[in-house]
Amino acid sequence: MNNILKKNKVCAVIPFYNESKSIGGIIRDTLPFVDRVIAVNDGSTDDSLLNVVKDDRVTLISYSANKGKGFALNEGFKKSIEANFDFTVTIDADFQHKPEYIPSLIKGLEDNDVIIGNRLNKMNRMPVQRILSNKITSFLLSIKTKQKILDSQCGFRAYRTKVLNSILPSFTGFEAESEIILNAAKNNFRIAFVYVPTIYNNGKSKMRPFEAIKGFIKVMLK
Repeated sequence: MNNILKKNKVCAVIPFYNESKSIGGIIRDTLPFVDRVIAVNDGSTDDSLLNVVKDDRVTLISYSANKGKGFALNEGFKKSIEANFDFTVTIDADFQHKPEYIPSLIKGLEDNDVIIGNRLNKMNRMPVQRILSNKITSFLLSIKTKQKILDSQCGFRAYRTKVLNSILPSFTGFEAESEIILNAAKNNFRIAFVYVPTIYNNGKSKMRPFEAIKGFIKVMLK
């Protein structure tokens, strides 16, 4: 474990919606790298809640209705702010990210305020439509923020918790992650990228392309 992890308190926010097969595993794999996991149930209708790890270091926030990833992230961020964690990591619940890369993200915060995982160095396993979508949104956000955005859609991120109040998203869907980048740039926070591997299983993405595009346009016009 690197020195910055030893000296600071870290929590991981894991939003989940109908991830009964993976939520327990991702929490267990994340716990060795953080001080607390904040799992946010975004209205799951399957057995996800039954598979949330029972541990003193796991905080569960649960909603009966699906409100969107942006909403779930917001609730997790607020809890992290309230608990005065130094750093806040976000990681998806479907095993598209490897928790073992959390130390690499946190190390990037030594000189930055926001670290985003960059999967686009090796894209051989990423679906073509996701590559195109990510390239386009990253290009447009680079123009909007006037800085190079390498991977706008990666949900594997790390933040200095003290900046979260200034970048909390107002949008509730997947577009919230693009809004966070815009908010960080507007506040002149330092954004950087760290390589993380591309992992895709055969699970169906919960992102609805039309809704995602519509939400992204609204963010860009904000």
